[in-house]
Amino acid sequence: MLRNYLLIAWRHLRKGPLFSSVNIAGLAMGMAIALLIGLWVWEQVSFDHWHPKHRRLGEVLSIGRFNGTVDVGLYASVPMAAALRVQYPDDLAEVSLMAGVGETFRVSDKTLGGWGAWVQAGFPGMFSLSMIRGNAGALKDPGAILLNASMARGLFGSADVVGRSLVMGDSTVLQVGGVYEDLPENSSMAMYSFLLSWTNAGCPGRESEDDWTNHHFQLFVELKEGRDLEAMSARIKDLSKAHMKGLEELALHPMDKWHLYDRAENGKMVAGRLQSVRIFGFIGGLVLLLACINFMNLSTARSEKRALETGIRKVLGSSRGQLIAQFLGESMLTAFLALLLAMGLMALSLPWFNAMAGRPVRVPWGNGWWWLIVVGFTGVTGILAGSYPAFYLSAFQPGKMVSKRRAGLARKALVVVQFTISMSLTIGTIVVFRQLQFAKDRPVGYSRAGLITLPVNRPELIGHADALRQELLLTGAVVDLAVSSSPTTNVNNSMFGYDWEGRDPRTVPVIGTLFVGYEFGRTVGWTMLEGRDFIPGNPADSGAFILNESAVRFTGLKDPVGKVIRWHGVDHPIVGVVKDLVMESPYQPVSPVLFTLASNVRQRYLVVRIAAALPVQEALARIGKVVHRWDPVDDFYYWWVDEAYGAKFLAEEQVGRLAGVFGSLAVVISCLGLFGLAAFVAEQRRKEIGIRKVLGASVVQLWGLLSREFVVLVGIAFCVAAPVAWVVLHRWLQAYTYRVGLSVWVFVGAGFLGVFVALLAVSGQALRAARMNPTAALRRD
Repeated sequence: MLRNYLLIAWRHLRKGPLFSSVNIAGLAMGMAIALLIGLWVWEQVSFDHWHPKHRRLGEVLSIGRFNGTVDVGLYASVPMAAALRVQYPDDLAEVSLMAGVGETFRVSDKTLGGWGAWVQAGFPGMFSLSMIRGNAGALKDPGAILLNASMARGLFGSADVVGRSLVMGDSTVLQVGGVYEDLPENSSMAMYSFLLSWTNAGCPGRESEDDWTNHHFQLFVELKEGRDLEAMSARIKDLSKAHMKGLEELALHPMDKWHLYDRAENGKMVAGRLQSVRIFGFIGGLVLLLACINFMNLSTARSEKRALETGIRKVLGSSRGQLIAQFLGESMLTAFLALLLAMGLMALSLPWFNAMAGRPVRVPWGNGWWWLIVVGFTGVTGILAGSYPAFYLSAFQPGKMVSKRRAGLARKALVVVQFTISMSLTIGTIVVFRQLQFAKDRPVGYSRAGLITLPVNRPELIGHADALRQELLLTGAVVDLAVSSSPTTNVNNSMFGYDWEGRDPRTVPVIGTLFVGYEFGRTVGWTMLEGRDFIPGNPADSGAFILNESAVRFTGLKDPVGKVIRWHGVDHPIVGVVKDLVMESPYQPVSPVLFTLASNVRQRYLVVRIAAALPVQEALARIGKVVHRWDPVDDFYYWWVDEAYGAKFLAEEQVGRLAGVFGSLAVVISCLGLFGLAAFVAEQRRKEIGIRKVLGASVVQLWGLLSREFVVLVGIAFCVAAPVAWVVLHRWLQAYTYRVGLSVWVFVGAGFLGVFVALLAVSGQALRAARMNPTAALRRD
């Protein structure tokens, strides 16, 4: 029986090559897009799920209520770990602190850098590191280090290196206690290529064992079997309140949500990256739906041709169920033929897709579950695409005429749905790009061009920034440079303890604080609004403050220059006010920040402005030689400030790029359907066209006659798409304080674009029919 259905389906596919090719091409494009997006979505939602304990692991959140707002951060103080162990021994299987660190290692004449972490002894067991050699418990020894396989091979040429020594930084000798497998790319811990013992004297956490205010660490907990993370989160809420004057609460952020729930809002972590996953999943579903609508539309258009066949089969005894099975068999066959083409398209476009999405998505060709899902997905697609035509065609009664009005209404409704989706995606893409450009064009208060940042937090560089500055200036590759405690694209430190005249005594203000060199303002090119900049060599400036505009508004000080801000019992004079520098999110208001001069311990970064007169590569080579003399690593590490600032737009750029491409493909798929329908309509009305030509109708008149119907349908689709898109985009934009408006021209432009592409899709068939020899048209059956 199945064989007979497939043979009949194949015969009908061969009879209608134009309709079949359009159906297969449209379905293949829709399926390829849906499969690509499906792979990407799966990679995102399964992030960290490779871990056997992912349901029992959580990270401690610190929720602070300062300055009238709620600040949520993935940071903790060192004493929190001991308090958790003591107070909740029956609930927690393990607790571990972590402090990220970038280091270089030397073995003989080989030097290699990487990113790792200081961790407590329980960390490897919590995260189930798969040991290739050695023992994860080696971290109990202060002089031990664990390496991942890539780092071990990079340094020693082999993973069998347990017991061998290496030099960390300038002179710290460590012994390899074990080598573990590289963590998967869809792991939040994949970046860490080595682990250092928390008990080592060089660990920064050793100096803060009793300091509840130093929140520069991460803290992870592993619950015992049967314990609930949400319930445990509520239990530890007040753990640090007694030490933080009631200003802080704690919570647990489950490992399952680390990747997708990465944005803080109203005192909790909410869906940040998950929004992009939902958007792309929705777009993939819409594009596949468009392809299915194409199939429905073209199949319904052919209904009159097949009404006689349906009637004869019913007269010969075929039941409606058998006819439905036959028509669904046709759509299933089309879907599986489309799958073959879709697989090829997916394989060819995967490198491009990975570059666009920013993630290394791979097709699991050898996974049986993958093929089972693909076959099921194709079957569902075939049923979805063929369901309406199957039930529509099987309902025809022998001896009755096919209702052209009913078939026409169905086609028109489906065309309206197609272009409603296409134009909604077009409008959304334009608004995403406008919002992205609006934020990029925001004045940042300093000049990013030619500015690079060098970290100077390595032992070889700390305390030598002034000497390094002098050597770099002598190269001629540098215009100016200055030290800072934060890069220009972030504010790493927010401080307590500030007081000033008129401050509300009921508040505990926290203000972003940058410790900078005398030349910082001149190097970045900030704009002084009041007062003056720091004066090199002026001892009176050693405790002076410069405020940004937001800090002036926050403190409420009128004419602030000359007034003082008291910090930890010491008066600090305000010598200047600068225009706000956008150092954090370009979509949010600038935070209050004050600048003061840096001591050696605060010199973490060197901000360098490269000389415009030199070629960039030559300037970087000169800078690299100087840095290498102080810190003999293979390559000196730096980053462009412009690129670091641009990285803040990465999520929106990915959404915009992919939405633009898939939105364009949605329009192409819709146009494929219009092309097939236009061919059908031209064929259906060939005698009418012949008669009109005999009576004197011009080619332009006939083109207008055949195109008018589709233009009207696209116009109706625009009337539906515009309000739907406005509501969705208005809600999306509310997440950004600094946002673009919804301009009318965007909607009007998308409407005209829809009409234009619709005309392109139908004009070829319309003109071909209009130029047809009327005699030949009238002679045909």
